Amino acid sequence: MNFSVNTNVGAFVALQNLSQTNQDMSVVQNRINTGLKVASTKDDSATYAIAQDLRADIGGLNAVKSSLDRAQSTLDVAISAAESISDVLITMKEKATAASDTGMDAASREALQDDFNKQIDQIKTYIKSAEFNGSNILTGGATGDKIEALLNTDATEKLSVDNLDLDGTGGALEAFVAAGTSVAADWTDATTGAADAGTSATAVVAAIDAMKAELSALGSASRQLSAQQTFVTKLSDSIETGIGNLVDADLAKESARLNALQTKQQLGLQALSIANQAPQSIMSLFRN
Repeated sequence: MNFSVNTNVGAFVALQNLSQTNQDMSVVQNRINTGLKVASTKDDSATYAIAQDLRADIGGLNAVKSSLDRAQSTLDVAISAAESISDVLITMKEKATAASDTGMDAASREALQDDFNKQIDQIKTYIKSAEFNGSNILTGGATGDKIEALLNTDATEKLSVDNLDLDGTGGALEAFVAAGTSVAADWTDATTGAADAGTSATAVVAAIDAMKAELSALGSASRQLSAQQTFVTKLSDSIETGIGNLVDADLAKESARLNALQTKQQLGLQALSIANQAPQSIMSLFRN
């Protein structure tokens, strides 16, 4: 065994071990503070790069979800208005059918006709009011608003709902709304009133049938949007879980490791203290 006051090998070894322990503690404490075992590329370059790619995917999915949410809200407003229009048409059919009764007096028929005409005005109000975020797919025709929602993150697939143009002239419902009060001829005429009311009832039935088709199309689009929203949410959650599996720290394990390192640090400090005292034993060689 060599004794030297210039070189203390034991102290060097103890210091190296203590330094490594301190570095390990710094890593563990950082994991506990951030909750991540891979917080930067310095921790694990490959895992960090994978996690960043997955985070980019989640960002894209968030954009898709926002697009789907906007489309769903616009569609919900359109459906609400369309259902209200359908309800009004049913009421109008009831009034026109009642007015076609030949036994009804002219005054009663006139009252029904007045209500009938006001219902047409109500339908027009519903159509014009079916707007969300500046978009209304119930009016405008080929140049009007339509719904387009992203279905994937690279924007190569979209769900589209064309403008229905309910106040145009393209079909039975459109013609019914566009004709306005002229749909209801003079129901008060003693000789033709009942027949005219019957004609109005027939026009309403055609409009109701046309409205069924429109509601079916809107309902189908809504179900597709809802299904896509559910899928995108589940996909985003799955990717989020995958990122967590890659980069999240096991805090229970890190806590146990921190306790062990703290004990190791204390022992290292004691070992260094003992090693630093070793050169003092040389003094005993020079005592008488």
